[in-house]
Amino acid sequence: MAIRYDEIDSPIGVLTLGWNAEAQGGLCQIEFGAFADVELKLRAWSEQRFGTGDWVRDPGALSEAVGQLRAYFNGARRTFDLPLDLRGTPFQIQVWKALTDIPFGEVWSYKDVAVRIGSPKAVRAVGGANNRNPVPIIVPCHRVIGASGAMVGYGGGLHIKTFLLQHEGFSGKGALA
Repeated sequence: MAIRYDEIDSPIGVLTLGWNAEAQGGLCQIEFGAFADVELKLRAWSEQRFGTGDWVRDPGALSEAVGQLRAYFNGARRTFDLPLDLRGTPFQIQVWKALTDIPFGEVWSYKDVAVRIGSPKAVRAVGGANNRNPVPIIVPCHRVIGASGAMVGYGGGLHIKTFLLQHEGFSGKGALA
């Protein structure tokens, strides 16, 4: 078994996409940066989550994901319809699924997500799960902000989070100031 990958140029830089081609597979990784720059990180991640550090470039396996991301960046897509292979703890997966309920152009706080999953006191744990989201953009962790409306951490950097929210037309007061 190997993780299939391809790269896509985007307005936020090169993204490396990973796909588990096994029976119940799907998109399993989006990493900020070219494969050559993030290879060691990706191999270690997939070894832990999938039991393999093998990555094989296979544009055909990622063509639908690449097409949907291009449409998103071109303003022609607001939601994604891709099979996902999310590997994490049950709590992380619960958080990641809740993130997909955040509408395009809107934001929720970490507290909103915690309440949504029925764990209102798990705000910090929600932040930790958000930080480990393996498929940013598709699972829109960029739509989560601090309770005060402040921009808080993002794996790709706050400049990318700001770009994505502005791209989606978010016009909330304070969060992007």
